[in-house]
Amino acid sequence: MKIGFIGLGNMGAPMVKRLVASGHDITGYDVMGSAMAALSEVKMSFSKDILTAAREQDVVITMLPNGEALIKVVEAIIPVMPKGSCFIDCSTVDINITRQVATLLKNAAIHVLDAPVSGGVGGAVAGTLTFMVGGSEDSFAIGNPLFKIMGQRVIHCGADGAGQAAKICNNMILGVTMIATCEAFALADDLALDRQKLFDVVSTSSGNSWSMSTYCPAPGVGPESPSDNDYLPGFSASLMLKDLKLSQEAATIHGTPTRAGQLALELYQNFVKSS
Repeated sequence: MKIGFIGLGNMGAPMVKRLVASGHDITGYDVMGSAMAALSEVKMSFSKDILTAAREQDVVITMLPNGEALIKVVEAIIPVMPKGSCFIDCSTVDINITRQVATLLKNAAIHVLDAPVSGGVGGAVAGTLTFMVGGSEDSFAIGNPLFKIMGQRVIHCGADGAGQAAKICNNMILGVTMIATCEAFALADDLALDRQKLFDVVSTSSGNSWSMSTYCPAPGVGPESPSDNDYLPGFSASLMLKDLKLSQEAATIHGTPTRAGQLALELYQNFVKSS
């Protein structure tokens, strides 16, 4: 299958490597030349712009930083994408933007899926990502084999935007539990409780979560986590803040009380501002 992949950063790069390894014909593009240079030894083609990356491809996949970038890319590439081809966005963006671009693409007779992911850079490298997907059954049938190459679990959540809805709900939980995990270790320190002992208890008890078992903020306990790896690039606090903003904007629009989510947003705003 001929695939254009736009966005070759921390998440996009390992995802595209798995597609190449599976035998797909990949043309990649990233606005940062250094991101493409980092993949120079991968058996794929690179384009000079987004139009070349998308032209005459069976599928175009994007992994972009925000909704504004997504709209810009979609509006640019629609004229060069064949009718009947499929556009898959793996970014995490506002649901309204997702539905807006879905309408544009479907009006051009192009299949479309919103397919944000969970699992972080480690999951992308290991091929263990979870894909939460929105779109029609016909479109899902096109994208599902590719999701299974890049990830381990695929959930078709519903119509256009359902994938994004699932992602922002998931990441609101993540933001809250990351804060709670940090506070628990701070309290344990003050109570003279050994960090490893706390991890051993919580990771096998009702307080366990992904932020404890996989992304533990305390170094030297449990499996290797960002805190044991000099916090190398991965899921940054600024990205967590972006996702919390998306969840709270959606909550405001729909009148949904999400007090813990709002508090998490405020705490991350303060953290990002001061860091």
